[in-house]
Amino acid sequence: MNAMKYEKWYKEAVVYQIYPRSFQDSNQDGIGDIQGIIQRLDYLVKLGINVVWLSPVYKSPNDDNGYDISDYTDILSEFGTLEDWKQMLGEMHKRGIKLVMDLVANHTSDEHPWFVESKSSLDNPKRDYYIWRKGKNNGRKPPNNWTSFFTGKAWEYDPHTNEYYLHLFSKKQPDLNWENPKVRNETKEILRYWLDLGVDGFRCDVINIFSKKEGLPNGKWKIALTGSEHYLNEPKIHEYLRELKRDVLSKYDCFTVGETVFVTTMEALEYVGEKREELDMVFHFEHMAVDTINNKWFITKFKPKKLVKVLSKWQEDLNGRKHPEFGEGWNALYFENHDQPRSVSRFGCDGVYWQTSAKMLATALYFQKGTPYIYQGQEIGMTNAHFVRLEQYKDIETHNIYKIGRSMLHFTHKRMMKKIKYMSRDNARTPMQWTNEKYAGFSKTSPWIEVNPNKNVINASLQQTDPDSILSYYKQIIALRKKHRVLIHGEYREWRQPSPNLYIYERKEDAECIVVMTNFSRKSILPRIPNVLARENFEYLMGNYGMQPLSPHQQMRPYEARVYLLK
Repeated sequence: MNAMKYEKWYKEAVVYQIYPRSFQDSNQDGIGDIQGIIQRLDYLVKLGINVVWLSPVYKSPNDDNGYDISDYTDILSEFGTLEDWKQMLGEMHKRGIKLVMDLVANHTSDEHPWFVESKSSLDNPKRDYYIWRKGKNNGRKPPNNWTSFFTGKAWEYDPHTNEYYLHLFSKKQPDLNWENPKVRNETKEILRYWLDLGVDGFRCDVINIFSKKEGLPNGKWKIALTGSEHYLNEPKIHEYLRELKRDVLSKYDCFTVGETVFVTTMEALEYVGEKREELDMVFHFEHMAVDTINNKWFITKFKPKKLVKVLSKWQEDLNGRKHPEFGEGWNALYFENHDQPRSVSRFGCDGVYWQTSAKMLATALYFQKGTPYIYQGQEIGMTNAHFVRLEQYKDIETHNIYKIGRSMLHFTHKRMMKKIKYMSRDNARTPMQWTNEKYAGFSKTSPWIEVNPNKNVINASLQQTDPDSILSYYKQIIALRKKHRVLIHGEYREWRQPSPNLYIYERKEDAECIVVMTNFSRKSILPRIPNVLARENFEYLMGNYGMQPLSPHQQMRPYEARVYLLK
């Protein structure tokens, strides 16, 4: 395919993330699969989705639920076959849905043929596909003090070659050596393989940690991730990304979104500024840390003003005005994914105000400037798992942190379970709640992870025909985004409020202006409208308390959301 200038269709897209293991089981083995996804495509069309991001379906031993890949060009048999995948892609494209795949290229599985060869001998041609080093103190200690994202040392000793390999995640996920041009060329071939099959883009896993500092020096001790200053946003990552863009991605009508851990707005612009030719957008995590201190497991009380401050900062800083040399950046709008707790349990109220707060959160987020990402079940207000026993959790990170908390920090079982119930990744991985049947319509047999017991009152079937449901509200939001160009391209400006629980902003382009008003609390609060707009005509477009024409000057009720067209 010849290189050419493509329209940036992703700016008008609405993305739906599917975690295939938990979406729909078609063959009744308790595990979601590709044929199950095909069965549910019409549901996505009715919702208004035009892009699907599919979490990994590649061959994998499943140490980290598919993020440890043993074959990048084939499908894990639990999910189906490559022919099933091709059928799915065809059915998506037939319905006007594009497909984004996961690119997991910081590490492979330790069962990938590259690593099997790499560890076979010191002089194997693929030895330097990975990061091997001799230990200190005659091999008794790891090469440095870096720690893993999954807790513990980031090095694993291999007695066969008497060296250590780096793994920033599980020991079954050895890090690739991106300094090696052969590794970069292998990655390019993987990209071409899927793009030539018709894939429309990639979500790039932990992409800002590929480059490690030369010499792999010791890091400053941290409660978590000692050594991270030596691999976060290292300069060479930008060279690598521009190389991928130049040699492969620029030749196709596709987009990339990078998962970038601990990235600032300034650093993000270096990745996504339109003049940079690297990524199209990034997932940052600053707003995912507003209820924690230093580490996701040290939880503090959620304060809306912290969230609002971060959301506004990213809207304002990525517009490119502060750094015109980078150009404008584009936001990825999300509150949930396969690694995050359910937003209504975290930032809303999954009890009395469950439905109202779920709608409010969607309003606050999805009218901002950027591409919306909806995680499966978010559109029906799925909540955290409500598990009560440790054995109900399957996630490797969850079990690792429990062991660390009990053995090293001497926290009680009760305290650790409280942390896990709030923050475990399994909160987002329980089966999709389609119906009130025994296994929520996900399967007819016991699933790989238990169904949330609230599936009787929270399920898609109940909400499909209810005009006041969360699902119907999401459809309204998506339809409104498609109707008003200003919600795609308009400038963002926050209306500062005396109350820390109110979040009000406008989107403006030329003469068109839309105002979004949200209340993050259980209390009624009077909003402050700028004096210059006191007599303006506000047309009420939608809200989560029904369609009665409310004045913007009226009190905002608990968890209320309103959207106006300013005339």
